[in-house]
Amino acid sequence: MNAPVFPRLDIPHTIAAGPGPGNTAERVLEAYTSPGVADHMQPDVLRGMVECKEMLRDIFGTRNIHTFGIAGTGWSGLDAMFSVVHPGDRIVMFVNGTFSGIDELSVRMKAATEEELRADSLNPQAASVVTIRVPHGQSVTGEIVEMALAEHKPKWAAMAHWETGSGRINDIRGFSDACEKHGTMGLIDAVSSLGIAEMKIDDYPGIVGWASCPQKGMMALPLTYAPVSFSDRYIAELRKVGARSFVHHPIMEARHWGIIDGKDVEKGTYHRTHSPYAVASFHEALRMVLEQGLLQRAERYRTAEKALRAALESMGCTVTSNMTSLIVLDLPGDMKGREKEFVNACRAEGFGIWPTLSEPTQVRVGILNLTSEDDLSTIVRRFGEMLNRFDTATDIEAAIKELKRRLA
Repeated sequence: MNAPVFPRLDIPHTIAAGPGPGNTAERVLEAYTSPGVADHMQPDVLRGMVECKEMLRDIFGTRNIHTFGIAGTGWSGLDAMFSVVHPGDRIVMFVNGTFSGIDELSVRMKAATEEELRADSLNPQAASVVTIRVPHGQSVTGEIVEMALAEHKPKWAAMAHWETGSGRINDIRGFSDACEKHGTMGLIDAVSSLGIAEMKIDDYPGIVGWASCPQKGMMALPLTYAPVSFSDRYIAELRKVGARSFVHHPIMEARHWGIIDGKDVEKGTYHRTHSPYAVASFHEALRMVLEQGLLQRAERYRTAEKALRAALESMGCTVTSNMTSLIVLDLPGDMKGREKEFVNACRAEGFGIWPTLSEPTQVRVGILNLTSEDDLSTIVRRFGEMLNRFDTATDIEAAIKELKRRLA
């Protein structure tokens, strides 16, 4: 029997108004499709990689030499950062949402002894991992971190900066200060904040490792490079204890970016086959971030979020988040319990909002690369139209008027 030949896959345009990935900028998509057919060692590809790591240092706000990209999504960057954690390592994990929860599971897998992993291979209960759970919708504060580190005295501590599961910003100043005070090495999941938050990571000396992603603040397609940055202290510890991985090994990965023995060199050793198309699009995305200006970009997101928040609240929604790229909300009172039905109805029409993935179920509306007045007005209109179809009376024009007033 002949295998079926499926018709060509034509994916329609959608409004990616969720926590991420967002709609990639046209200029980044063009950079992905326009390079010549080249091999991964072509001189312009290698030059692009050198420029990428230099731009990443500017975006992170760091002098860390080990600043580069891990091929893949944000999970790839996080896996590289957590590769330094070994069985039996004492580590405190701060969890206040879905994704910091997955970070915690990943660390439990790495920190579990053979016996602990064998006892429950998919959900090991590593005795050396202390998990501090903060309720959904609340932030991890510096006081929470201080109390935990003072009590447990761990080698490592890890936290998400912006938790997109609940839309909450966690206190990295308090986290860094507590890590410094107690001699703990801090690790930060910056998947949702890099390129949007106004920060320079060198201002947080208690944090030795940072991992982000290409598909949110960088807007560089879901599958290009996950930005990471490691301090000299992290690299020294990694050299001492090693990592049970070749792929996602921070020192091994750095080599192909021309970072060897803690120095930039003219040419790295062969390690990974990098795609010229991925390098070109990632390079263009980084250029776009720096052209816009980090401070100006952060302010644009702040302004857009405040305006969209006001518009959605004027339609009866209750916002519980404090991120500037994502709004997490409760629908008007008579819609309680219908959040997933509402989201699915929106998504069926190309309006890609999301529910939360943990209880209580809420609705998430994101503005990644959607900060213009036209984009925000479209979000308000589509959201309001769906509320009306769910028999929740909504004055869409009044909401758009409030949006524009706040933007002005």
